[in-house]
Amino acid sequence: MDLNRAIGVAASGLKAQAGRMRIIAENLANADSVASTTGTEPYRRKLPTMRPEFDRELDAQVVALGRVERDRSEFKIRNEPGNPLADAAGNVRLPNVDPLIEQMDMREAQRNYEANLNMVGSARRMIARTLDILRA
Repeated sequence: MDLNRAIGVAASGLKAQAGRMRIIAENLANADSVASTTGTEPYRRKLPTMRPEFDRELDAQVVALGRVERDRSEFKIRNEPGNPLADAAGNVRLPNVDPLIEQMDMREAQRNYEANLNMVGSARRMIARTLDILRA
């Protein structure tokens, strides 16, 4: 396989995982937020997706960050009768973000990012070693 192509494919993975980590970080940042006004929804968790893409320049299949979808699961409910954002029953709706799940997703995205980074490093070392052999 062409090493430049391998670097390009790994670079697409780096870019996609970096986008995924940004979305996860946004979810974590909004895990405790509430709706800004009564009757509106709180923050809804975002779900990053990946999609295959053909790169004509590389002549290879790469990965890209796909659509960012909204998690349709139910919001968390907390009973706070004194809260101005509470409904008639005294319940406040909270985001459908579970920080533990987000942290696990972040860890997975980091590991995927590191794997792609290692691939770039390996390909660069192979190119350098090939040049050393050709010079000798």
